[in-house]
Amino acid sequence: MEMDPGPCPCCKPPIGAAQSGVSVPAPMHPLPPCPMDRTAVGGVRVSGADRCRPGPKSVPSGAPAAGPSPHRSPGQCFPEPPLRRRDYGCRQRRSPRPRSAMAGLPGPGRGRGRPFPRECCEGLGGLEYGQVDVTVMAWLFGYVDVTDSAFIVATLSIAFNPLFWNMVARWEHNTRALSRVFGSPHAACYCLGAVILLLNCVRSHCFTEAMKSQPKLEGLDCHWAYYLGLAILAVGTLFVTTSFLALGFTGTFLGDYFGILMEAKVTSFPFSVLDNPMYWGSTAIYLGWSLMHASPAGLLLTAVVALSYTIAMLYEGPFTEEIYWQKQKGAKSK
Repeated sequence: MEMDPGPCPCCKPPIGAAQSGVSVPAPMHPLPPCPMDRTAVGGVRVSGADRCRPGPKSVPSGAPAAGPSPHRSPGQCFPEPPLRRRDYGCRQRRSPRPRSAMAGLPGPGRGRGRPFPRECCEGLGGLEYGQVDVTVMAWLFGYVDVTDSAFIVATLSIAFNPLFWNMVARWEHNTRALSRVFGSPHAACYCLGAVILLLNCVRSHCFTEAMKSQPKLEGLDCHWAYYLGLAILAVGTLFVTTSFLALGFTGTFLGDYFGILMEAKVTSFPFSVLDNPMYWGSTAIYLGWSLMHASPAGLLLTAVVALSYTIAMLYEGPFTEEIYWQKQKGAKSK
């Protein structure tokens, strides 16, 4: 409800003008803001349009004009435009909601029923997307192009190798088909070992080609990184070579799946240092090779190698233990 406080004091006519019935025209110079704008009368805010009563419609012709007055003419009020809420690019902050109520709401952004605009201060707990620093992500993809054909082929070859030899070895363990085809388990194991070696050569070639097709990392293109990679490569080669000598050809290339079991568990070096030294040594070789070439793509592919070997170890370990447990069970029954 708005109240009419009557004409404002600054809009009263000059003395003597009201008695003569003459309206004083508005001055041509700019007028100061009316002190009655945005004031409260009786606790009720009065708008600028309603604070003055309407004045006369016209001025009689030939009427003497009063002298210039610093006030507005009667009935002519020029209210200032209403104050607008400052626009900060987002809606007015709403009352906070509990996390349970906010969960499940669509993300920030205009349209599609989203409650807040993209740059709003309430999106994702006050996160402003315009202030997100994406330089690290841009830097990474500036060095590694995961859509490059050579990189994709290298990734597929890395993932394929352990999947292939585990599937073939389990198939042989369940059916003994390769042993029947080649005439003996040893011949079948040698054949599978040769195929695995060939696949490893293909994988190493694809790995190297993927590194060559990608740019180098300037921070690693130095002498200390090269010699560090050379040392890691030497350690990995040591683990792979000593593992092969301790296990033999059939022990290295899944001979236990062909029924060629070892008499006792190997505990000599490098198995006394860590489990599965063949896999970790191969991973170290790829890591050292990547450092020597200062290749971020090689480092990423090395992570893929480590992941594929980790999955293979989780897949092979329990199955191999089951094979030797069955051997011990059979020996006890005799």
